[in-house]
Amino acid sequence: MGKTRPADPAVIQFFANPVNPMHRQYLALRRFYFDEVSAEDVAVQFGYSVPAVYSMAKNFKIKLGNSKQNGNDLFFQDVKMGRPMKERDDDLVEIIVSYRKKQLSVPDIKCIMNGIGYDVSEGFIYRVCDESGFVRLPKRSKAERQELMETSNYADLLPAPSSVMCPFDVKERFSSQGVGVLCFLPFLVSYGIDKVIEASTYPETTQIKKLNSILAFLALKISNVERYGQDDGWCMDRGLGLFAGLNVLPKTTWFSSYADAVRRVDNIAFLKSLNRIFAAHSLFSDTANLDFTAIPYWGDEKPFENNWSGKRSKALISIQAALAQDPESGLISYGDTTIKHDNQNNVIIEFLDFYQSSTDKKINYVVFDSKFTTLENLGRINKKGIKFITIQRKSKNLNEKIQSIPQSDWHTVKIEKANHKTRTVTYSESTTENKKYGEEELRQIFIKGSSIKPAIILTNEFDLKPAEIVRKYSKRWLIESGISEQIHFFHLNRNTSGIVVKVDFDLTMTILAHNLYRLLAFELPGYSSYTASSLYQSFIHNYGDIDIGEDDIVVKMNRMRTLPLLLESLPQVNEPYHWLGNKRLIFTANTHT
Repeated sequence: MGKTRPADPAVIQFFANPVNPMHRQYLALRRFYFDEVSAEDVAVQFGYSVPAVYSMAKNFKIKLGNSKQNGNDLFFQDVKMGRPMKERDDDLVEIIVSYRKKQLSVPDIKCIMNGIGYDVSEGFIYRVCDESGFVRLPKRSKAERQELMETSNYADLLPAPSSVMCPFDVKERFSSQGVGVLCFLPFLVSYGIDKVIEASTYPETTQIKKLNSILAFLALKISNVERYGQDDGWCMDRGLGLFAGLNVLPKTTWFSSYADAVRRVDNIAFLKSLNRIFAAHSLFSDTANLDFTAIPYWGDEKPFENNWSGKRSKALISIQAALAQDPESGLISYGDTTIKHDNQNNVIIEFLDFYQSSTDKKINYVVFDSKFTTLENLGRINKKGIKFITIQRKSKNLNEKIQSIPQSDWHTVKIEKANHKTRTVTYSESTTENKKYGEEELRQIFIKGSSIKPAIILTNEFDLKPAEIVRKYSKRWLIESGISEQIHFFHLNRNTSGIVVKVDFDLTMTILAHNLYRLLAFELPGYSSYTASSLYQSFIHNYGDIDIGEDDIVVKMNRMRTLPLLLESLPQVNEPYHWLGNKRLIFTANTHT
């Protein structure tokens, strides 16, 4: 007879009250099978229900029959909590480390990896960076992060994928640095701009259709791509590609070859179609402000002329362009880059012919600078029944004439400045005649002020009060702010850097992008006066995730202060987007910032 061992409370507790789930199952099944205890008693002893005991016994018999280790591997093994560790790809780890060496954040790296076909999570990227000895990056502003993304040349680590139509029949999820640009798609559909693009005469290729091609250019414009460089950085973002219905945006060579096939007549016809849409929505007033701008050219200067650049306060080799803007809505209705010194005086006549042939909306007033045209053309405008307001060219005689006006003839008026503040201007009026203009009289209003040089406003408008004419002309100064925006935010002065894009086509895409930002501003209470740059920084520049489902594409934008207002202001489009696989587009807030 064996020796009786003394009872050990810890041992008894270990077998009587098992904590580990696998240990508990083993003891319960041993009691049921080996000790032949009923299922009811086993359930009471180990805290199971009776059906659970029978189910556990049945599953055990099945697993035991399939086990190669006589059941030992079912219970006697280490169980690790959480997801099982995936076998790491050394090449993938090396790519992540290379991107982190360029000071890219975890979300930036994830967006790039998704763009080139790697399905990795932020958690995995973070663990790789942590195990590789990288410390947390310092907090950086949006501008600093964007500049880093544009100058890091990260495309040299892995080649960008070829651009093809997005396979919308495959459910997938990816991250993007440019989810904000997708917010412009509801505006394209609600205003019918997508149909205008499809009905245009713009070219298309066998691989990329007309609509997708134009949207590819537009995506770069509204996303504030600093320049069309050779690094193909935008080709790494799936969100920008989705905007155009592509997996990713095309490479630089495609943009060059496509722009080379665009003609001036294509741009004119497209702008006319846009004007009909905006006029139908009552977004044009009865006035058009016109001005010149010089687009610097840094290549061969032989085909180009010297033009005055207000930004640089000097004449330089450039392409002279004309813009027409509505003073009330801020929409740009016309753009022309084919202007030379010998035909610049006729721009105003060409614009009037263009506008009258594009919409039934009548222009009553045109406001422009003195260099825009001649007195002979002013006479032609007058015969068309259109009122003009312009400033006479500055001269020594002009200053002497202003100084000779008695003080009692001067009056004051407050006008709006570009920063939406006001300033006081002093004015006096009289009439004059000029044979070059015609037999009728011209009204001239002398103006001067502490912050402006003395000038004379010439007009054929005799019904409005002088103060109203001064205010009407002062709004033309606001177009200078708009032109500055074209140059800086839409990078109009860099249209020939990196890749060759036809200047007139680039200006047309700039006008479309500018007008889309104006449409967005109209829908944002309190932000209607914001520039495209301010709207981009406050609303559009955002990260997020995109889920392509069976019927819908869900755009999850990271949380930020202005996101609720943006989501409330987007046009409601219930119809599917035909270039997005006939799927609906749903915008929502992400679960994180």
